Amino acid sequence: MTMLLETAVRVIGDPRLVAGLDQGRLDHQRHLWIHGTQPDRTRDDYIQLAEAVGLRGRGGAAFPVALKLADLPTRGVEAVVVNGSESEPVSRKDRLLLTLAPHLVLDGATGLARALGAPHVLIAVHDGAAAMSIREALMERNDGLAIEVTDTPGRFVAGEARAVLSALEGGPAVPPGRRVLPTRKGYHRRPTFLSNVETFAQLAVLARLGAKRFSSTGLISEPGTQLLTIDGSVQRPGVVETPTGVPLEAVLRFAGAEAGPVLLGGYHGRWLPHGGGVVLKRPEVPAGIILALGTDTCPLGEVHRVSQWLASQSAGQCGPCVFGLASLVDDFDRLVKGDPSGWHDAQRHLGLVPRRGACAHPDGSARFLASALEVFGDDVRLHLANGGCGRHVQGVLPVPGGSW
Repeated sequence: MTMLLETAVRVIGDPRLVAGLDQGRLDHQRHLWIHGTQPDRTRDDYIQLAEAVGLRGRGGAAFPVALKLADLPTRGVEAVVVNGSESEPVSRKDRLLLTLAPHLVLDGATGLARALGAPHVLIAVHDGAAAMSIREALMERNDGLAIEVTDTPGRFVAGEARAVLSALEGGPAVPPGRRVLPTRKGYHRRPTFLSNVETFAQLAVLARLGAKRFSSTGLISEPGTQLLTIDGSVQRPGVVETPTGVPLEAVLRFAGAEAGPVLLGGYHGRWLPHGGGVVLKRPEVPAGIILALGTDTCPLGEVHRVSQWLASQSAGQCGPCVFGLASLVDDFDRLVKGDPSGWHDAQRHLGLVPRRGACAHPDGSARFLASALEVFGDDVRLHLANGGCGRHVQGVLPVPGGSW
């Protein structure tokens, strides 16, 4: 089987997670040749290693891995869950690992499962090529564990941890209203370790290198490397592996980005007026997404398009999401057309949405929109004064199913 992935892969510094991917997908033999065999590590080994290097989860929450492991009971861990439901429209890093380096992800998941005594490894994937690659990889291995790959929907909220657990249990891929940690009540309401794809790849590298060698690059406080997805008004979009702590400005130059505002963290992230003065580390760059907007498109029009998509991704189970996001779409529509009431209503609704939803979707969407109003203040004034800023919406911000 030939795996095709259109995402370009680049490196600043020495490659770890993407080592060998310049030659395409790594089968098991090539994976072992590049990375070596996976050593057996105990539960305490993983906790000590993760704590020594300050390893954080590589999803949006960036929770310390050592704390998550320490919260699990010494016995009775039901499953290790790999969350490959990368539903953020811009992000490509997790599906790249699943498609081109599946054995690195499997090493991290199965090694941890054995250390925790967990009988199940469950992998949730919504991308077809990634699911096919991981299933082929399983045929090349014999891990002695029950490993299942489950196809999940591509909706935005379907990637939330509790939505993934619901889907794995045969339910709807939406987060339930109760906020219970998977380490306490996860798969089938039993203790579960759940994290995203890159986290498991990092654990596989950490188990091989040990804390000292792992810490030979990156920040002292959080050493190692990170995967970043770069898109938008750039000459060289794709996924890049960099040391932690690399300046945002350097990454933008590396990608050939145009000058202008930058979105960090995707559609639950925040806007910056430019890339200067920012160091890329967790949790400042959630989900590892960098999107350069450039200066040729209408910023408020771009944000309005994304707000419509965010509202369409609601799970439909709480007022702040169903009604709050719909109201904000209307507010931004009126603001783009120059109606002052749109700006005033947006300010009011943005104060009502956060911390009241059943999941993080309303909070993240509000954060994205609030930072846009702050960073694009000059554009807001132009729209209110003239009914527009003189620039057309070019669709720099990708929206699934859009016409751009």
